[in-house]
Amino acid sequence: MARGLRDIKRQIKSVQSTKQITKAMEMVAASKLRRAQEKVQAARPYSDKLKEVVNSIAAASDDISHPMFEHRPVKKTGYLVITSDRGLAGGYNANILKKVMGTIAERHQSKDEYVLFVIGRKGRDYFRRREMPIGKDLTDLSDSPSFADIKSIAYTAVRQFEDGHIDELFICYNRFINALTQIPESEQLLPMQTLETNKVEANYEYEPSAAAVLSLLLPKYAETLIFTALLDGKASELGSKMTAMGSATKNATKMIGELQLTYNRARQAAITQEISEIVAGANAQS
Repeated sequence: MARGLRDIKRQIKSVQSTKQITKAMEMVAASKLRRAQEKVQAARPYSDKLKEVVNSIAAASDDISHPMFEHRPVKKTGYLVITSDRGLAGGYNANILKKVMGTIAERHQSKDEYVLFVIGRKGRDYFRRREMPIGKDLTDLSDSPSFADIKSIAYTAVRQFEDGHIDELFICYNRFINALTQIPESEQLLPMQTLETNKVEANYEYEPSAAAVLSLLLPKYAETLIFTALLDGKASELGSKMTAMGSATKNATKMIGELQLTYNRARQAAITQEISEIVAGANAQS
């Protein structure tokens, strides 16, 4: 019985140690999440304004053409997938990877029909294990990434479309709603959709020409959309991690309570047994 009590006590201490870790991770994720939310909120207006400028330029001229607007028969598709480098983030990675795999299974019959551009070790390792084609990957990003950190993979993905190696490009990420809700998204980035011109009210003059300005802005616009999606993904990752660690802490607290109750019952049974043995021994001697 004493051995059983020691085992329960050891298990209680183990769960308490785990609870301390998950509580600390929850607090760290909550702190980082606030900064990530601020970056998302700061990036979205810039992205929206850049879109407005691109719309305005496209509306200013009827003869503007650019490879990013070119719709051609789809022979190969690119997917830029944003995942995390580490786990312990609830369903963050599983949700987006499930969506990507479902899209690929639905749209493609062969691995020659698509290529993956992957941000995050979890996604890279997941696709590697399944021997899926990866054009470029990027890992070891900080929880507060800068545009320079992802410029290489964004440039590569966009350039692949411009050069005709892929005929369309989708970006797959978790859109941040709040700490409890992240929605896996798969959005077409290239070719750019037909722009709405009826909402453009301001008139601009461009130097040297609208086409020249547009050719400079469009790659930056595409890269900005990728960066904004990454910021959404980072906020979603931290929100999911905070929620997962919060749930783990609650479960640990519940488990400690159950183990403590089991320990008390076992200890009470051991004391009762000792008293019974003492009484039985005393009666035997009388």
